[in-house]
Amino acid sequence: MWKANPTWGSPRIVGELQKLGIDVAKSTVERYRPRRDGPPSASWKTFLESHAKDLASMDFFMVPTVKFKILFVLVILSHDRRRIVHFNVTEHPTAQWTAQQLVEAFPFDSAPRYILRDGDSIYGSTVRQRIESLGIAGIQTAPASPWQNPYVERVIGSIRREFVDHVVVLNERHLRRLLRQYANYYHEWRLHRSLQMDSPNRRAARPANPGNVVSFQVAHGLHHYYLPRAA
Repeated sequence: MWKANPTWGSPRIVGELQKLGIDVAKSTVERYRPRRDGPPSASWKTFLESHAKDLASMDFFMVPTVKFKILFVLVILSHDRRRIVHFNVTEHPTAQWTAQQLVEAFPFDSAPRYILRDGDSIYGSTVRQRIESLGIAGIQTAPASPWQNPYVERVIGSIRREFVDHVVVLNERHLRRLLRQYANYYHEWRLHRSLQMDSPNRRAARPANPGNVVSFQVAHGLHHYYLPRAA
């Protein structure tokens, strides 16, 4: 009965058996009913995938400077093509500053339907009101659950591993310039498995031309992109 109706729970199976004149305890059904391989309802991952075109996410990460000051970087990511739609740097993040970043990220009715954020206190009433005024539904992830906001967490991890951890940051202006370099590389050249090995801005495949490929440095010389040599 369960194999024919895999969405049925134990109480429903017990009730159906009772209608057939079979009196059985719920505990007995649970003992012999096979366990589900996955969650009983749509998972959080399913929600993220099915609403990718309507979703954005935001999060902060910290970067120390050469003088041991801590700079805070806000990243706002569009899930559709994994585009970094906005980033900015500040030494003293406030709710008012964060709310202004949202306006700069989504001008002229370009706001997504949903935006994911964690429960940090910086997302106070000012930020929540700004999110609502832009027509966005704010979704707060559960405490200590970065896996519920995986895409922006991954891009922050990429920025750290591939760039920020390899440079010495002088100040806000310097970090902003460095991140702009990385963002250009990220959008134009960096390949993503989730995009079927394409870049956020889409890279067209070029005809094979063995032995005639030129390498170009980008992102402070930490990465390279490749193009066929001109004839």
